[in-house]
Amino acid sequence: MFPSISLAQEIGLAVLFVAALVWVAGLGHMLWDSRFPQPEPGTHEGLPMIPAQRTSAAHPMESVQLTEAEEQAFAGLIRTIPLH
Repeated sequence: MFPSISLAQEIGLAVLFVAALVWVAGLGHMLWDSRFPQPEPGTHEGLPMIPAQRTSAAHPMESVQLTEAEEQAFAGLIRTIPLH
């Protein structure tokens, strides 16, 4: 192609040119994607992350009747948890 450079230099120049084209194409693709934010996979905006709490009437296995002593012990335990 060029009479003043060797075949190895021409091959190296072609490889360098192709690598530069790939880099520019990748950079352009990255910049184009940043213009339009994509939602994270697996996230749904309309659905809550934690399901709503069920009422105690949902299922008998989901509710436990506490005795008065258990309720007082639980209340004392909750008071020991720092709020900040």
